[in-house]
Amino acid sequence: MSQTINVALVGKAGCHLCDDARVVVNAVIGDFRAQNTGVARHVQVNFVEHDILVNEELANKYHDEIPVLLINGKVHNYWRIDPERFRAALEELTPWSL
Repeated sequence: MSQTINVALVGKAGCHLCDDARVVVNAVIGDFRAQNTGVARHVQVNFVEHDILVNEELANKYHDEIPVLLINGKVHNYWRIDPERFRAALEELTPWSL
């Protein structure tokens, strides 16, 4: 059984908090993938970024909260992304933790 965890970062260009969040998200996802290679190859993490400057719906919804980190479509965190909390959320979604 394969599982996909969808991670989305909502932000905008020129936002220093968004830049910081991007670094944290990429590091945590990279580490998660590296540690789970071979053990949980059936767990995939898809990461996309959305820019509120080109997406009016997201701009209306999140303009005061960016960056916003979504996991499987649900808000996980905003403004400052805590790497330990994000990593724990990914672990909770893996099949062996259920």
